[in-house]
Amino acid sequence: MGRADVLVIGAGINGLLTALELREAGAAVRVLDRGPAGRGASWAGGGILSPLHPWRYPDAVTALARWSQARWPALAAQLREASGVDPEWWRCGLLVLGLDGDERMAARGWCARHGLAALDADALPVPERARCLAGEVLEPEALWLPDIAQVRNPRLVRALRGATLAAGVELAEGRAAEALEVRGGRVQGVRTAAGREEAGAVLVTAGAWSAGLFPPGLRAPRVEPVRGQMLAWPPGAAALATIVLRGGHYLIPRRDGRILCGSTVERAGLDAATTEAGRAELARAAAALCPALGRAAPDAHWAGLRPAAPGGVPYIGPHPDAEGLFLNVGQYRNGVVLAPASARLAADCLLGRAPTLDPAPYAFDAPRPAEVDSV
Repeated sequence: MGRADVLVIGAGINGLLTALELREAGAAVRVLDRGPAGRGASWAGGGILSPLHPWRYPDAVTALARWSQARWPALAAQLREASGVDPEWWRCGLLVLGLDGDERMAARGWCARHGLAALDADALPVPERARCLAGEVLEPEALWLPDIAQVRNPRLVRALRGATLAAGVELAEGRAAEALEVRGGRVQGVRTAAGREEAGAVLVTAGAWSAGLFPPGLRAPRVEPVRGQMLAWPPGAAALATIVLRGGHYLIPRRDGRILCGSTVERAGLDAATTEAGRAELARAAAALCPALGRAAPDAHWAGLRPAAPGGVPYIGPHPDAEGLFLNVGQYRNGVVLAPASARLAADCLLGRAPTLDPAPYAFDAPRPAEVDSV
């Protein structure tokens, strides 16, 4: 393999999508990953194309989300055409439960300002109202957001992998980056078990593993792993055709009838193992949201590690202390919904193009909340 213009560390959705952006601009791109492409948090997530309670997030997250939401339908079609794999983009809507009157009012105001429909629960189609909460009358503060869509994560990462390969991106799976190599204030490449990899620029999109790549003396982004477990039921366990959210738990129906329940929020380091406690938590939450699931047996249980930056505001752009080093990491629970805007902005910064969005809120030294889980 020849020397790449850009070396991307991490083949999750943000790494692959940024690589595709760079390749479409004419750059020679190589992507390294410790395992199969897309098999980390990108594969494990639920694929809801919205922050769970978007009105609770900083404006910086909203800007990325709203740009990305407008882009997703065309992007899903582009990936399907390039790869032959349908990511199953589906505008299924989102029913939000558990709001008090004040938050409901705040949510309606936020939706009005950002052009997102927010309807009373009685606007939800009758079959869906009957399937939620055992057919009881929905709480009056519930909101239905009919414009919210989803993608199916495993199909999405397969489609994205195929599209990047078809575009001519080099993909080195099973080649873990061990550390960045920086000399004289400039990044030279990365060290791997198989030797050094050099490139004109390096983009870190390694998710929960990103901070560990930084050598002593080079500041690392404040990104930490937060484990999220998921539980799934086979087709026929319950009938549901809209996402249902209460607090931090949600149900996601897939087009083939499968239903997912997520997710736990656990600080367990880089341990992506499932636990019986996590399974029990999700089973209880699913039964409370849709009682039919309490009478059916789940058939899949898995976990992923989210890369959490303070406030959920990712690091996108150049590193201030190492020329040629760029970041696109820290999207926390919103990696999929934020990915199109994150990738476009990261490519803009790396290529020196006029930025699609204001890059200032995502800069390495931009002010961020003190705590990672401040949303």
